[in-house]
Amino acid sequence: MSDRIKLIEERLSALSPLKLEIIDDSHLHAGHAGSKNGAGHYTVIIQSALFNGLNRVAQQRLVYDVLNDLIPFPIHALAIQTQTTI
Repeated sequence: MSDRIKLIEERLSALSPLKLEIIDDSHLHAGHAGSKNGAGHYTVIIQSALFNGLNRVAQQRLVYDVLNDLIPFPIHALAIQTQTTI
């Protein structure tokens, strides 16, 4: 597991995920302007009870809030798939 994925995982632990998968999609974006400085593209699949009762935008906002200082470097792009527990 890369250091960046570990860092993302550590940060997202604040959301008490029941399920967490982080996929490094950077290789799919080689040559993309945002990846030239070494920043990565990631997909996050996360399930948390904290998402219950929130709309999708609010769920994703929680994810961005804990990762905000990592954007735009070392995270250039982030695809988020949130799941509730109910």
